[in-house]
Amino acid sequence: MLEYIIIFGTISGLIYALIALGFTLVYGISGMANLTHGVFFVIGAYLYGVFSSYLSQLISPTFFYLIPVFAMISSFVLTGIIGSVFYRVTLHQILGDEVGILIASICGCIIFQQLIYIIMGTTAAFSFRIELLVPGKITLMNTDVLAGQSLAALISLLAFIVLSVFISKTKTGRAMKALSQDLEAAMLVGISTEKLYMFTTAISAGLASLAGILYTSTITEGVTSYMWMLGLAISFTVVILGGLGSIKGSLVGGLILGFTGTAAIKILPEAGVLQQSIPFIVIILVLIIRPKGLFGKRVEME
Repeated sequence: MLEYIIIFGTISGLIYALIALGFTLVYGISGMANLTHGVFFVIGAYLYGVFSSYLSQLISPTFFYLIPVFAMISSFVLTGIIGSVFYRVTLHQILGDEVGILIASICGCIIFQQLIYIIMGTTAAFSFRIELLVPGKITLMNTDVLAGQSLAALISLLAFIVLSVFISKTKTGRAMKALSQDLEAAMLVGISTEKLYMFTTAISAGLASLAGILYTSTITEGVTSYMWMLGLAISFTVVILGGLGSIKGSLVGGLILGFTGTAAIKILPEAGVLQQSIPFIVIILVLIIRPKGLFGKRVEME
């Protein structure tokens, strides 16, 4: 039992952390709670499914492993562009108005949901299957694990590493960090806040799409147009656990959510809805004991 909880808790926890990573990135830099993060989570999964289907007709079965790679990259880029354009057209105009941003982003989620109905059709809007990244199984700690699940966990961890290195080692990343620490000082030294906010939103949307692909291919094995609410719920749960604006907090919060959820399923299989409620019980306890989360800074871009 312990091996099962460790393995599948780690896999689901890393994916949960990735779901929240883009949300906490935007909040950490701009202080903006962009709720359209949830719908980019869904859009990414749909785009991945469409690209995979199209590429499977173009790429020889001998090179089948290239299909998920190209589909994932294409989905990341296109979702990032959509997210950046949506931010520039709508949210940028009301930046600083927290209530306005919440309302506009929720409206955006509903609009995108309806567009999915129109473009994909009713059947696909309610159920669109997403295949595992790779077939086969592997054995870890005497436990059989689908290869696609293991790969999803590795990709999630790699995303955290790449983002952390990008922020700490590149010129753009250091500008993002400076912007998160002091907006006025960043503007005084010539940092273009508008371009940086658009770039950050694009990266955030791309990360949301990647998380949507990994989540729907390994945990739900499909996506629906209204799953954006689930993506938001997971994001909120993770960032409340780890602390708003903290990248490492998102990683720790995701793992906590993954372990508690997996343990609940394994230990309380007959508990029904309660097993899904246990992570949220943990959230309430954290809010009571440590309201700012485990890493209580408002912004901690490291």
